[in-house]
Amino acid sequence: MLAYSGGLDTSVLVRWLSEEKGFDVVAVCADLGQPGDMEKIRQKALDTGAVASEMIDAREIFARDFVVPALWANALYGGSYPLATALARPLIARLQVEAAHRYGATAVAHGCTGKGNDQVRFEVATAALDPELEIVAPMREWKMTREDEIAYAKERGIPVPVTVASPYSVDENLWGRSCECGVLEDPWVEPPEDAYEWTTAPAEAPGEPLYLEIDFASGVPVAMDGQQMGLTRIIEKLNGVGGQHGVGRIDVIEDRLVGIKSREIYEAPAAVILIAAHRDLEQLTLTREALAGKRPLEQRVAEMTYEGLWFSPLNKAIEAFNSSMQERVNGTVRMRLFKGRADVAGRKSPNSLYDVGLATYDAADVFDHQAAKGFIDLWGLPLKTWARSERAREEEK
Repeated sequence: MLAYSGGLDTSVLVRWLSEEKGFDVVAVCADLGQPGDMEKIRQKALDTGAVASEMIDAREIFARDFVVPALWANALYGGSYPLATALARPLIARLQVEAAHRYGATAVAHGCTGKGNDQVRFEVATAALDPELEIVAPMREWKMTREDEIAYAKERGIPVPVTVASPYSVDENLWGRSCECGVLEDPWVEPPEDAYEWTTAPAEAPGEPLYLEIDFASGVPVAMDGQQMGLTRIIEKLNGVGGQHGVGRIDVIEDRLVGIKSREIYEAPAAVILIAAHRDLEQLTLTREALAGKRPLEQRVAEMTYEGLWFSPLNKAIEAFNSSMQERVNGTVRMRLFKGRADVAGRKSPNSLYDVGLATYDAADVFDHQAAKGFIDLWGLPLKTWARSERAREEEK
């Protein structure tokens, strides 16, 4: 079972696994919302030498089982990366394992390099789902550069979507787009515009802001501007309008799991907008203690997702905790998109913990100011007692 995208690496691996290793290769391609003709990709695997090729529409599964838990966790690796590629890998691994069981396969393969994160994600996920399956990682054995791969494909008449002049490595799904390699490997060089496909340059975005409203039910987006729609549709629409306003461009130096730093370019308009809106609505509807307990776990979810530990017991336990917290996260957030920014412009909820009578400083104020004196006395009592003890200790010296 080869995780197949139709890109450079997997295109050449169908032929290589057959010719060099003697495998009967079944291509497993998941439609996670990436652009392209999925039927052509499926057929391309067959034309390249696969004995069978499956195209699995997994968009709803991706949104429900992977994007939603990540959104509940406001998951951003390194504080900026919404984890689009990292979230997709455990799902693809799951689809591979399920296909392996249907076909009676003994091995699964991927096209990941030996210094990337995806090899870890695929292999750890596979081991968690079926530890008896053999894992084949040809790119760790096959020492070709990307230029060598392009030449290999050309010699065998295998069409690939890259050239030596534009050797970007791109991965796309509903939740975002990643782009690396080529000139992007120099962290001093500003990304050229051809590295971006989803987003308008902020300087060239519309001169007037766009306001939109997103409704959440139990922490899940359910409507946009008052129109009910499924999550995948909301994500698609936000990617469109967010991209038009330059929202979602991320240029980051990233700490890879294997111990090296890499320069990554991401585009994730919907993820940036929804995480900002969701986090703000949580601030309105959850107590300070709940938020204080939840925020450190969010970072751990981002780390585990990035590190390939999506199917770990800890991640599943945190997902259950977050699910219970989301029961109160209902309401509407108004977002302002302008010149590359996505800012919260308003929020409301039937479960709001914001009380105007307590918060206001005008005549409607109902807060008991006199109660603050006793609170301060009790709150500061431990420090006051410590200070007296320290003073006595100093006097005894």
